[in-house]
Amino acid sequence: MKQLFFVFSLFLSVAFFAQEDVHIVLLAGQSNMVGRGVSSELSIEVKERIKKVSDRVRLGTSDNSNEKAKPLSSFTKQFGPELMVGLLLAEANPKQHYLLIKKAVGGTSLYGAWNTDWTQEKAVFAERGEVRQKLKLFTLHLNNIKNELQKLKKEDKTYRVLGLLWMQGESDTNKEVTATSYQNNLQKLIKGYRKEFDEKMPFIIGQINVLPRKYKIGPSQVRNAMLTVADIDDNVAIVKTSMDNKWLDYSKHKDNLHYNTEGQLKLGTAFAKMLFLFLN
Repeated sequence: MKQLFFVFSLFLSVAFFAQEDVHIVLLAGQSNMVGRGVSSELSIEVKERIKKVSDRVRLGTSDNSNEKAKPLSSFTKQFGPELMVGLLLAEANPKQHYLLIKKAVGGTSLYGAWNTDWTQEKAVFAERGEVRQKLKLFTLHLNNIKNELQKLKKEDKTYRVLGLLWMQGESDTNKEVTATSYQNNLQKLIKGYRKEFDEKMPFIIGQINVLPRKYKIGPSQVRNAMLTVADIDDNVAIVKTSMDNKWLDYSKHKDNLHYNTEGQLKLGTAFAKMLFLFLN
């Protein structure tokens, strides 16, 4: 009954929108946005719900501009928060089509690969390995989004960008410079996306809850930076998390870092709830 009430409430919040052909949600981040939810552990009920909406929800993750976005039901072994985000959006608005455009690479830093002011020096300092040190993820994501929008225009379809979901920051907790500069870099990132799509575009942050590692106060600095950004910007919201290492709010795998199947389902639901707050 609680689930039915939630979906009905979401439907009421969007039912009176002018219906563009496609509503778009952007997703970005590192490994917990990539997702370590285990597909084989999904219940039959959830799989059936996903199957019912998959003709209206597509997910684009490829850098290949010729590759088409895939149905939501085409996930393979693992999934991220996009699964519940797409499902709940589609269930709330049964006639609407959705396109989720995700760029996420595990172990990447906002100071390095995601930096809107990317430099090789910053990337080498913040990223592990030559592959990540060459990545310009903000630019890559923008290119992917623009490619998808161009496809919609060629098909004479109207669209609306609903907002961006951000799950990243664990890597930036490891060094003093990356942690202390996180707030400034996050604000620049938000500004960068909004410059391209909408100056008031909603931006929803998933608050990291990684345990302290190399730089002991790093997690608290990044967590607080996220809270500050959400506090000072009316169009930024945050999915808050607990630092209790029992992970009762968003459960994790044994590595104490990556959200497991239940954790990802809850994270996606929380992102969806936050997004719907802006759709009224």
